[in-house]
Amino acid sequence: MIKFSILIAHYNNGKYFKDCYDSLIGQSYENWEVIIVDDASTDDSVEVIRSFINNDPRFKLYYNSTNKGCGFTKRECMKYAEGEICAYLDPDDALYPEALEKTAHEFISDHEIVAAYSQMMLCNNELTPDKVFASTKQIYNSRYFFNCPTQFAHFFTFKKEIYLKTSGINPKLKSAVDQDLYLKVLEYGDVKYIKEPLYLYRLHSNGISQQSAKKNAKESFARVIHDTMKRRGIKKINNQLVPESYTSSQEIYELLDYQTNKIHRLINKIKVTLNL
Repeated sequence: MIKFSILIAHYNNGKYFKDCYDSLIGQSYENWEVIIVDDASTDDSVEVIRSFINNDPRFKLYYNSTNKGCGFTKRECMKYAEGEICAYLDPDDALYPEALEKTAHEFISDHEIVAAYSQMMLCNNELTPDKVFASTKQIYNSRYFFNCPTQFAHFFTFKKEIYLKTSGINPKLKSAVDQDLYLKVLEYGDVKYIKEPLYLYRLHSNGISQQSAKKNAKESFARVIHDTMKRRGIKKINNQLVPESYTSSQEIYELLDYQTNKIHRLINKIKVTLNL
């Protein structure tokens, strides 16, 4: 039975932790652990978390001695993970009861995939579901091409053995941390898209990702994409992203197929706009 490591990088979110905790202990799938790393919270969050997890051996709580930021803390979480499959869960969010069970099914059904991800449900401050986040799409991924900007969202799960083949999470990143990791993971295989929400995402003013300045977030994401292209051997020619060299006829076919599909999608959008 596959074991999941649910990774929580925590900072000052104790008042929301109950919903997160309840969603974990209410999972229909039973083989999991939770790794929590607190990034030197300045409120009573640690005491709140301790009161919930108590002596439950499935929960493990660690601490940064000083505030290190999102990238560093998420990297620390991976150091303690023992499960075959890992996934990040923000402490102010929650999972649907069958999130782990449905995700495990995908890895059991297809041993070749390196990751699986789902849609997520946008919620209000009380975690009341509102609507499905519309930008989560099927990822089209190959060595040289990926639909960019890739709209990653929760719930993204990945094999630990694949993570260990990458350079891991960049501890210096303050935003686009997840995108950086997932693009690294996808360089090692295929990903399964679960077209239903398995994750409850809370919208509130104190959320880490929601506080980030848009300019800084865009710069971080641009840096992540740049680094990804360098790793994949891609350069820009005549405003087009192309591989620096082709090593097989299959890669040439993938280039042509990608560009053809891109043109077809553009034509279809124009037809819809013009009601043709």
